[in-house]
Amino acid sequence: MFRTALRNVLAHKARLLMTVLAVMLGVAFVSGTLVFTDTLSQAFRNQSAKSYDDVAVAVEMYPNPEEARKTPGLSQQVVDKVARLDGVASVSPRVDGFAGVPDKDGKLIGAGWANKGANFSPGKDGKDRAYTFVTGSGPTRDTQIALDKDTADKGGYQVGDTVRVATNGPVKEYELAGVFTTEDGAVNAGGSLVLFDAPVAQKLYLKPGYFQNLTVTAAPGADAGKLLDEVLTVVPKAATAQTGTALADQQAEDIEAGMGALNQILLGFAGIALFVGIFLISNTFTMLVAQRTKELALMRAVGASRRQITRSVLAEAGLVGLVASAVGYVLGIGLAVGLRSAMSAFELKVPDGDLVLGATPALAAFGVGVLITMLAAWLPGRRAAKIPPVAAMSSVHATASTKSLVVRNSIGAALTAIGVVLIVLGAGQGGDDGRMLIAGGAFLTLIGVIVLIPFLSRPVIAVIRPLFVNVFGVSGKLAGLNAVRNPRRTGATASALAIGLTLVTGLSVLGATVGTALDKATTDQIKADYMVTMASGNSLSKEALTALEKAPGVTAVSPQQAGALEIKGDYVSASGVTPGDIEKVLKLDVVNGSMASLAEGKIAVDEKTATKRGLKVGDTVPVEYLDKQKGRLTVGAVYEAGDFVSPVLMDRKLIDAHEEQSEIRQIFVSTDGGASAAHERALSKAMGDNPAITVMDHKEIRDSFGGPINIMLNIMYGLLGMALIIAVLGVVNTLAMSVFERQQEIGMLRAIGLDRRRVKRMVRLEAVVISVFGAVVGIGLGSFLGWAIGETFKSSLPGYALVLPWDRIGLFLVLAALVGVLASLWPARSAAKLNMLSAIKAE
Repeated sequence: MFRTALRNVLAHKARLLMTVLAVMLGVAFVSGTLVFTDTLSQAFRNQSAKSYDDVAVAVEMYPNPEEARKTPGLSQQVVDKVARLDGVASVSPRVDGFAGVPDKDGKLIGAGWANKGANFSPGKDGKDRAYTFVTGSGPTRDTQIALDKDTADKGGYQVGDTVRVATNGPVKEYELAGVFTTEDGAVNAGGSLVLFDAPVAQKLYLKPGYFQNLTVTAAPGADAGKLLDEVLTVVPKAATAQTGTALADQQAEDIEAGMGALNQILLGFAGIALFVGIFLISNTFTMLVAQRTKELALMRAVGASRRQITRSVLAEAGLVGLVASAVGYVLGIGLAVGLRSAMSAFELKVPDGDLVLGATPALAAFGVGVLITMLAAWLPGRRAAKIPPVAAMSSVHATASTKSLVVRNSIGAALTAIGVVLIVLGAGQGGDDGRMLIAGGAFLTLIGVIVLIPFLSRPVIAVIRPLFVNVFGVSGKLAGLNAVRNPRRTGATASALAIGLTLVTGLSVLGATVGTALDKATTDQIKADYMVTMASGNSLSKEALTALEKAPGVTAVSPQQAGALEIKGDYVSASGVTPGDIEKVLKLDVVNGSMASLAEGKIAVDEKTATKRGLKVGDTVPVEYLDKQKGRLTVGAVYEAGDFVSPVLMDRKLIDAHEEQSEIRQIFVSTDGGASAAHERALSKAMGDNPAITVMDHKEIRDSFGGPINIMLNIMYGLLGMALIIAVLGVVNTLAMSVFERQQEIGMLRAIGLDRRRVKRMVRLEAVVISVFGAVVGIGLGSFLGWAIGETFKSSLPGYALVLPWDRIGLFLVLAALVGVLASLWPARSAAKLNMLSAIKAE
């Protein structure tokens, strides 16, 4: 039987090619993902271990606000005490924060969040072991800095040049003292690193004389564990300390966890591709079995048992899976190399390291490929074994009984109904629990629709068919009839497209709905012409606010200065704003009272907070500030809650009086005559052309909120493209084998006058009908899921309303039709080239 299976595989190479391609693509995704994440994990682990090679003990101190008032960090006295401990060779204290460097055009180099500044910490030999200088040396004066090599190259800077550096304060100019290489995570993430002299860094990021952390290098022969115990006796209780080995291990675990999350996402899409491939494989073997009924009958007649017939089909599937897995594994290695190279496009620097080819990716590739193929071929194999030899010898193919169809449709309807109920319940419940219900319901619904899809094919295609008949005549009529001739085959082919388009449509509906809500929030609530923020996401300085207030053409300026108040035992988020200007830059719908009361030292409370705490205009409430001072404030206004305002608004002077450092995340600015290039230039100039400060107009504000959603959608579309490619292969395979089955029929049609052009058109239209049918099912189900998931975000997204992206839905339908046309090129050409006399004689 194995020799028979091998012979059948070799005899049907062309027909099995599409199956091999489908399995190969899915396996390539699986093996490529595993090799890629293994390689990255190993490279980062090696980098982490290298970073802590000389570290015996690492100490960190990030005290909470109350502790910071007493001890903001590790003092120089603590550093000196650690340095005097027995077994300590050297100590490297560090303090860091945000620092950005512009290129020659004044644009910030790096990703903003990954732009970092730190102190140069030389030992007795004048060198800092964390950095290797390629030119120059570390900064030794408050007027000097050093830059990492990547940043210096991007900015075109050389030792001796003057470099403008942006921190949370005004931009300052420094002399470039040296250029270095480093394994620092900020640089590897595509950012930049600026080294300052220690006193400068302390003043910028913490407080003179204090550091955030330190690393200890042990003397030869010293025990790191004992050294850790001694260090703990001299550092503050708020500090944490661990050995360099433990820290490296911890970072390795963090890296593993991070890579694991990426791994799961990529494997999820690989699973979708393989799931879609199951339909292609099952369809292929079903048709192969149907075309070989006489051959199988002869085998039964000469003594082959049902089990042997089933095993023969499974052996064929195993051989196909084995070949596809081998090719897919090699392709996956190439995919891993490509993914690693592609990371540079996102300005992510991957540490050097060899490609890791472990046993797991290889075993997964062959295991998944072979098992998936054999699983998909199991049902066709069982059907093959059940064909009676006499019926098969007479070419009477066993058709599905009415009872089997009733059972199938009943199961499909039940699964779909249960799934829909779960989805609706999840949409009503909302939150994470609701999304879990929707996930379970979506799985059941998808399975139910797949089971029902042969039943659905007749009524759906019946609606589409008149259009083809009216436009394309006989070819359109024949295409419609052929599409419903074998509902199981049509349904299995359309299922692959339906699955892919369900996911794509669901993402599109969700993305359009959330994007529109965010867009509406910015349009409806922001009256200002500009929003000013730090590219790093850090706080703006008071100097920036003052500079904007004095800029020419500015008519209103108000910050969103973060603060908090304890009201009736609970802390409530508050924003410090500029009275009189806040109403000009943000749309605030006042329910009671007046925003003008802010200038009188009163507070404004949003309606939800007022209702929850029983507050109304005129009430005087006792409050406690973050510095523990108590006071009494009067409610001067109640307003509707919004995305860009906190539950409590108050004059920023009140927050300044109780907080040493301002937390200004955003500044809204209105200008005379509205936004213009001249106004934007004036605002940037007023802030010293600081490259780390971003001035956004309305369009850029919308993009800043909607951009991540669009990026996510594009990535999802790209990953789901694999499933759609496999779905296209399924259409090609189905049509090719359908044409082979219908050789005699096509020959008769040619004989009675159907020319080659109309034969091609018939096959093409059949493909279009099947593809559009799958698209309609997928778009309908995807829209339903998009609505349900969106409902779970409704409470946290003011202005939410379902948006159906009709332009994208129309594009999906057009693309589905185009998929049908492209998939039919080869089968249509083969059908048109059939010799009519040979075809009529074909059995």
